[in-house]
Amino acid sequence: MIDLEDELAQDYLAECREQLLAVEADLFTIQDGGVPFNDEVVERVFRAVHWVRGGASVFDLVKIGELALQTENVLALIRSRELVPTPDRVRVLLDATEGLRDLIQAPGASNQADIAGITAALTELCGAPTHRITSPAHPAGKTLRILLVEDDFSSRLLLQTFLSEYGECHIAVNGREAVDAFRSALEHGQRYDLICMDIMMPEMDGREAVRRVRALEEEFGILSTHGAKIVMTTAVDDVKEVVHCFHELCDAYLTKPVDLGTLLSQLKSYRLIQ
Repeated sequence: MIDLEDELAQDYLAECREQLLAVEADLFTIQDGGVPFNDEVVERVFRAVHWVRGGASVFDLVKIGELALQTENVLALIRSRELVPTPDRVRVLLDATEGLRDLIQAPGASNQADIAGITAALTELCGAPTHRITSPAHPAGKTLRILLVEDDFSSRLLLQTFLSEYGECHIAVNGREAVDAFRSALEHGQRYDLICMDIMMPEMDGREAVRRVRALEEEFGILSTHGAKIVMTTAVDDVKEVVHCFHELCDAYLTKPVDLGTLLSQLKSYRLIQ
């Protein structure tokens, strides 16, 4: 865990406050009937909450991450038009945003906070007490399509050897190759289920590659919540870049050398494997 007094942590917390104030302003305007909950607003609010959740995982802010995840799940349903944003539901989202801001104000004590009431209200909106409702289960018997994006041979070999047990692994050695492979897969109706993306690579880094992958999904009418799961892999020194990657809607990160047990847990949490 990075010390919360560290400059990177302080920058994250400061930006969280800004992002959540903007989210709250959007939700208040919607609740007051000032603007409809249109696609642009939904996308803006969703991205802000997703980024808060991602950063919380970096700094081991467990309760902030849990509350942000539940909020993100509701927003994902609204984003995919599976849930109508009625005034009562927007009120719950406002309560969640206020709860997140309170936790951010005292991050050192946030892991001991009681968030059961608000998370229960959010879960009720989702309709089922599930950890990640926005990830439909991968069809049983269907092998995964996996894209490994890694310029280091030993790291690539480790991931390929492990993940080949669960599906078909394709290789890209830089971000540009990854984007080309991803585009080709979409064009041929063979979407990738999982991408393991290194951050620091030649020609095009992982952050830019993730941004372009998500843009391609949108071109094909695929929301990120129903798209490929993207796990960033990085050296410990590149944690600052990890935080930035959550702006581009990556799903998780692992530090090198990759802990295969943790990767397996992530595959299960995304319901890619049983």
